[in-house]
Amino acid sequence: MGTCGTLFNQMNIIINEESSDPLFAQLVGQIKQAVAGGHIKPGDQLPSIRQLANDLEINNKTVAKAYALLERDAVIVAKGYRGSFVHPDAVNNCTIDITNVAENKLLAVVSELKSMGLTDSELRLLFADIINKTSRSYS
Repeated sequence: MGTCGTLFNQMNIIINEESSDPLFAQLVGQIKQAVAGGHIKPGDQLPSIRQLANDLEINNKTVAKAYALLERDAVIVAKGYRGSFVHPDAVNNCTIDITNVAENKLLAVVSELKSMGLTDSELRLLFADIINKTSRSYS
């Protein structure tokens, strides 16, 4: 279990490898809590991916995934070689859970399609096909 006691002034990040929550999700949640609680403030610089991974004794890719999700949610902003910083609107953006919004939208669509008679197998095939088509269009 990794701990980073000096990160973000007084904030401690504690990674629990026994938790059912993925490591990247634990990291995202704790950074959002630190922002919402005022432990880290807009404009504060975050440690590099490599430094945080070393401090927490976890894989660089785990931290990179967490940072990417935090950037997607506009909690942090990457400034190239200068590093990653807390976004100016991070406090407001910490309360937005894009995954939850997506889940609710998918639940509504799946319920509607099932009421039209589509089976789970048909829905899985359609979903996989749509994912493949959209992945190709972004390549």
